[in-house]
Amino acid sequence: MFKNCVLKPDVNTIKWIKAAGIRAIKTMAQAAIGSIGAAATLGAVDWRIVCSTAVLAGVVSILTSVVGIPEVEE
Repeated sequence: MFKNCVLKPDVNTIKWIKAAGIRAIKTMAQAAIGSIGAAATLGAVDWRIVCSTAVLAGVVSILTSVVGIPEVEE
């Protein structure tokens, strides 16, 4: 479960930060696209909700990456 955990001493922290950041950005973009797509028209998009949803998705992505991400080898 904790394979490639950032808290392990043999995991390269710089590689982990890069991989986790890329994952978080991708997750935020996907959440934003999903929120925008849920609105009927672009005029009906509540951009505050889109931004808060994207940021929350990014935070959750970083927190789940603490357990480990496959992109970072031990």
